Amino acid sequence: MDKSRRRQIVKDYKEREVARGIFAVRCLASGEVWLGVGRSLDNMRNGIWFTLRLGTHPCVTLQAAWNAHGEESFVYEVVEEVDAKDMTPWMLQSLLKERLQHWQAEWGAEAIRT
Repeated sequence: MDKSRRRQIVKDYKEREVARGIFAVRCLASGEVWLGVGRSLDNMRNGIWFTLRLGTHPCVTLQAAWNAHGEESFVYEVVEEVDAKDMTPWMLQSLLKERLQHWQAEWGAEAIRT
């Protein structure tokens, strides 16, 4: 691959739109739900599953449910995407925090840190 083509691919990757918002991890066996904020919703599942498989996820209740019911009992879903265009990082963080609190109240779910 020539250098100009490679530079263009890297540039396109860095300028891509990244989906941000709220996600849920559901345990189908127990009905439990955990909610979190994703700054890259497309990549969140992989990171969460990786730490759960290692047994090192910081959310104790999520890790315990994973250990009890196994990977096949869990699903990842995007709950809400937010439009981050023209937002400062502070505005985005505030909006995501508010939307997470809304969904926690709506579903009675525990929040997880990622």
